[in-house]
Amino acid sequence: METAPIAGLGPLSKRERLREMVADALRAAVISGEMRPGAVYSAPTLSAMFGISATPVREAMLDLVREGMVEALPNKGYRVRVVPETELDEVTHVRLLLEPPTVRDVVPLVPAADFPRLRELAEAIVSAVRERDLVGYIHADRVFHLALLGYAGNSQLVTIVSELRSRTRLLGLTPLLESGRLESSAREHHELLDLVERRDADGARELMVRHIGHVRGKWARGTPVDGAPESGAS
Repeated sequence: METAPIAGLGPLSKRERLREMVADALRAAVISGEMRPGAVYSAPTLSAMFGISATPVREAMLDLVREGMVEALPNKGYRVRVVPETELDEVTHVRLLLEPPTVRDVVPLVPAADFPRLRELAEAIVSAVRERDLVGYIHADRVFHLALLGYAGNSQLVTIVSELRSRTRLLGLTPLLESGRLESSAREHHELLDLVERRDADGARELMVRHIGHVRGKWARGTPVDGAPESGAS
């Protein structure tokens, strides 16, 4: 991974900011495929690429370990995690059990006064794609969907879904971005809100089934779940 040194970071007292910036750069490298699945990267090597000391790099990599993006290898470094096909199938199955019925249930619960805020969250997803900001896209997509699920009033469900989503979105985004399919699928979040505003609970559930099938299909470079057409949506 060829990464230019980060300029203008200020004194070492801004350690947390430095860690955050490095973590964002590493996430982008993993999501785009610049850091290859299965490859091992040492903290000293990465720190030299960033032009900084190894300490903030190690701290940032530990953030990615907790997020399931990389694995720590004692005395070697960090390996970009390869998600097994069986795990993708299992996570997809659990998400299908949780998310579509929950979205269906919250449709009548979303106050009309909240629609403008939800529209802003949906538009942030589209804007991130247009700016070619994959990390921003992942973040905006996560915020939107968890906000929608939050109307169910079940914090445990939101936490579980958040963890499951983070394990199925590590690969395949760059080809979708280059082909233009990612922007098309990003706009589907507005379609979901159209259904919510019309109080079409069954339609919203069906769209969520397609969304999850898209993750298993193109994002994970596998095959879509039965009955779920391919796209690049989340």
